[in-house]
Formats: sequence, C-alpha cells, structure tokens
Amino acid sequence: MASNTQDAAHGAADAAHGSAPGMPQLDFSTFGNQIFWLVVALVVIYLILSRVALPRIAAVLAERQGTITNDLAAAEDLKAKAVEAENAYNKALADARAEAQRIAAETRAEIQAGLDEAIAKADEQIAAKAAESEEAIAEIKAGALEGVKAVATETAEALVTALSGSADKDAVAAAVAQRTKG
Repeated sequence: MASNTQDAAHGAADAAHGSAPGMPQLDFSTFGNQIFWLVVALVVIYLILSRVALPRIAAVLAERQGTITNDLAAAEDLKAKAVEAENAYNKALADARAEAQRIAAETRAEIQAGLDEAIAKADEQIAAKAAESEEAIAEIKAGALEGVKAVATETAEALVTALSGSADKDAVAAAVAQRTKG
C-alpha cells in the first residue's frame, strides 16, 4: 500500500511540472545542465587527447616514418652495393675469359712448337731413312747391274762360242759394257 501512495505522489508531482513521462534527455527544463556537462566532457576529452593520446600517436607515426626512411636509404645502399658487386662480377668474368683465352693460346703455341719439333725430327729421320734406302737401292742396282753384266757377258760368250766356235773375252766384255751404259 505504501508503494501505491508513492506512485500517486510522483504522478501528482509530474502533473505539477506539466511533463509527461519520457526520456530525461529530452526534457527542456534540464537542457542547460546537459549542455554544461557536455561542454565539460568535451573539454576534458580534448585535453586528454591533445596532452596524452595525440602526442603518443604522433610519436609512433614519426618513428614509423623514420623507420621507413631509414629502410629506404638502406635499400638504396644495398642496391648500389649489388650493382657494384654485379659490375665486379662481370669484370672478373671478363678477366677470367681473357685469361682462359691467353692460356689456351699459350697451350696451342706450346703444342704447335712441340708438333713442329716432332715434324722436323720425323722429317730428319725420314730423310735419313730415304738416304739409306737410296744408298741401298743404288748398291742393289749396282750389284744387279754387275750381275746383269756378268750374266750378259757369260751369255754373250756362250752364244758367240756356240755360233763361231771361239770368243774373245775382252771384245765380248767391251760390247756388253757399251750396251749397258746406255
């Protein structure tokens, strides 16, 4: 029962103020109070943000920008070093190729000199063998010619003896020698 009387008292107070029950934020009689506290809250939020949060955020952004700038500078340095390394590699490669060409040319020259020496030695040996062979052939030819002369002389003597009865050995030998000369 006591709650009924309190509800009735509130209802009478509300009726006395002339407002209907609703949201207190929309009550025109408290707008001044609400605006004051709104301004106070906004000023406090502004002070907190401007003195605490925004400097921290600005510091983080500045640190990030510094890091990015340093990283870009380091990347440029590394890129320059990579270009230098590539140029050094290309120069070393060209030098190595030139050295390989030089070594190959020297090796070819050494091989050619050895080959020329071997060819000269072989030519000398061939010339010596050819001279020996020519001498042997000349000896064989001379021996054969002597053999042919002897056989021709014997044959001629035998023919002359068979045909005429007697043969002059000196005349037969002179005739055979004249015919074998040319």
